[in-house]
Amino acid sequence: MKNLKLVRENIRISLNSIRSHWVRTVLTVSIIAFGIMALVGILTAIDAVEFFLTKNFAMMGSNTFTIRNRSMRVRVGHRRTRAEVYSIITYREAEAFKNRFSFPAVASVSIVGTGTATVKYRSQKTDPNVAVTGIDENYLATAGLKLERGRNFQPIEVTRGSHLVILGNEVAKTLFKHKENPVGKMVSIGPGMYRVVGVLQEKGSSLGFTGDRACFLPLNNVRQFFSRPNMNYSISVMVNHPDQMDAAVGEATGVFRQIRKDRLGQENSFAIVKSDKIANMLIGLTGNITLGATLIGLITLFGAAIGLMNIMLVSVTERTREIGIRKAIGARRKTIRNQFLFEAVVIAQIGGVLGIISGVIMGNAVSMITGSTFIIPWLWVFGGVIVTFVVALLSGIIPANKAARVDPIESLRYE
Repeated sequence: MKNLKLVRENIRISLNSIRSHWVRTVLTVSIIAFGIMALVGILTAIDAVEFFLTKNFAMMGSNTFTIRNRSMRVRVGHRRTRAEVYSIITYREAEAFKNRFSFPAVASVSIVGTGTATVKYRSQKTDPNVAVTGIDENYLATAGLKLERGRNFQPIEVTRGSHLVILGNEVAKTLFKHKENPVGKMVSIGPGMYRVVGVLQEKGSSLGFTGDRACFLPLNNVRQFFSRPNMNYSISVMVNHPDQMDAAVGEATGVFRQIRKDRLGQENSFAIVKSDKIANMLIGLTGNITLGATLIGLITLFGAAIGLMNIMLVSVTERTREIGIRKAIGARRKTIRNQFLFEAVVIAQIGGVLGIISGVIMGNAVSMITGSTFIIPWLWVFGGVIVTFVVALLSGIIPANKAARVDPIESLRYE
């Protein structure tokens, strides 16, 4: 109980001292707050970006992988990951894989028809930037796409190449502005007319790529009406549970090596990309940003520690007579030292709290820009509190010891 009263008294004396030297205190608190804001703010922003990448690049789910003719290439600044390019995946190879892959999973085949199509309905039309993709009946499931209206393609419609279309949400809103039901309506895509059988739920964009500004046609329709030399197909596989991923990838690799006639000991002539691989690659490239942000924050905090030590040394000098009076009436060295340490801690924690709040706000401003969720980085919040406490102890210990060593007789004569 006595110790608790002593702590309260030290805090009260610290706050009175802070009010009496508010100009220096404000400057010191501002420096500390800026350092913590830089540290917490940038790291919060990085957490928001990582959440955004994980959420958007794992659009197909953590239980999906894709077989492609090239590996992923990511470029950030002057750093890039090299992409391996192999021979194209033909329609015959893709269909052979789909028929021979016996693992308990869902496999789909798709082909990009064009990325510059214009879709028209009566007097309404889209800009010439709509992606046309040929898909089979399993594609929506493997791509993580859901229908808002209508239905999926039937296998017979995929085989026949029927003139049917599933519209992305943005395309549907552009063509049907008065909440008209698009299902059953006829739209033109390029030179052909297509009956709308479904509209996808809004998906949102992922670093500029969006499934909303797209339309999906039966696979064989795209093969016939958007044909071009060397059409390259993609194969997507969705397992029932993420724990089955490695086993499914292993079997898919064996099956497709046989189809591609890869010889024993020869490297794969194709790439298998998991749905979250790009996110992990980009998150890995943010390591330097995290390191830079940490260094900026620590350098600023080092300057704040020097400023805090300076204000405490000045405070000791200005309050020499007060220290002498306290010692004359029985205050011990430990009491005087703790008083000045408490003052340093209070100043640092005020700056730390302001810096943490400002940093969370700054970081979540980036989160809003990227379309991520609101993030409170509890690790960095607690880390900021601990860092400011350490800064207070390191910068306050020298002034506190100086105050504790003041001679009471000399200090009473100090003017």
